[in-house]
Amino acid sequence: MILLDIKNKIATITLNRPEKRNALDDKMAKQLLGHLESLKNNPDCKIVIIKANGEAFCAGADLEYLKKLQNNSYEENLEDSMALMQLFQTLNSFPKITIAQVQGAAFAGGCGLATLCDFVFATPEAKFAYTEVKIGFIPAIVSVFLGPKIGSNKAKEMLLTGAIYSAENTLKLNLINQIFDKELIESQVLQFAENLVESVSYQSVALTKQLLLEIDNKPLKEQLELAAQFNAKARATEDCKQGIAAFLNKEKIKWN
Repeated sequence: MILLDIKNKIATITLNRPEKRNALDDKMAKQLLGHLESLKNNPDCKIVIIKANGEAFCAGADLEYLKKLQNNSYEENLEDSMALMQLFQTLNSFPKITIAQVQGAAFAGGCGLATLCDFVFATPEAKFAYTEVKIGFIPAIVSVFLGPKIGSNKAKEMLLTGAIYSAENTLKLNLINQIFDKELIESQVLQFAENLVESVSYQSVALTKQLLLEIDNKPLKEQLELAAQFNAKARATEDCKQGIAAFLNKEKIKWN
């Protein structure tokens, strides 16, 4: 269901259920979480690209999986929901740069996967939607993350209407970063990732992402205190010492 390839510090996770439009079920979500956990501290991985085989990126929850949920007890459904929460939380707090490469449909949970990546690149044909309300369900877990990314008003618009957005309209919402032609997206995303491998410090990225998570929704005074603490912490890292030395010596640094 999930393929993993690591090359030149770039890990590519591929959703591999094209016959099901890469729809998520509990087994697929568990495999995806397992790969993310394995990459957290893998020194051979600095960037993670999430993409998919087939016409769709991820069409949301698998229909057979949804039918199964109808027979679950509340306790069973809560346990299953907590597992999905763990997947989204792991992706949101992932210490390395994450990139979603989206073609076709990114609906419901699939849209959630894209939302939680640091960068999202899409083809002109890509479609984005939180369609849960159209089937009597709710986009519960992702609602926590969507508002801070695109603003509460636009988040309400997406979550409460279940409307399908084109790649162009999603770009205007700031949910995606750039649109590439279908024939070019693979090479463009790879080039973007390769540039990041060489141009940014892994330790700096990890600390910056942690800081952004911790200051979210805190009062200004606490935000500034946290920022000062992280500033001091960053100065002690080997990457910072190496980077400053290179800057002072007017040397171009190439990270690996």
